[in-house]
Amino acid sequence: MDAGRLLSGARARAGLSQRELARRADTAQSVVARIELGETDPRVSTLVRLVAAAGLEVRGALVPRIVVDTHMLDDIPRILRLTPEERLLEAANLSRLETAARRV
Repeated sequence: MDAGRLLSGARARAGLSQRELARRADTAQSVVARIELGETDPRVSTLVRLVAAAGLEVRGALVPRIVVDTHMLDDIPRILRLTPEERLLEAANLSRLETAARRV
């Protein structure tokens, strides 16, 4: 989701006009309008501040991207060259990565 749609949705959920949201965030209405129209890409800190002014919180999550032309099969020859011990180590590293990603 892009910043403009996120901000517009937050503002609509709060029932605020662009002018009222801007006043609450101590910024100009034109800033809100330019972001919502996609004319500018705000810094994350700006977006978080504007969404907070609407009474909401921005939360992020890492999710797998859907890849149409996958490259995962390209890794098979490398994996097949690994010893059984190296394959176990690779699996353990992947498991640690997935566990760490879930905590974020």
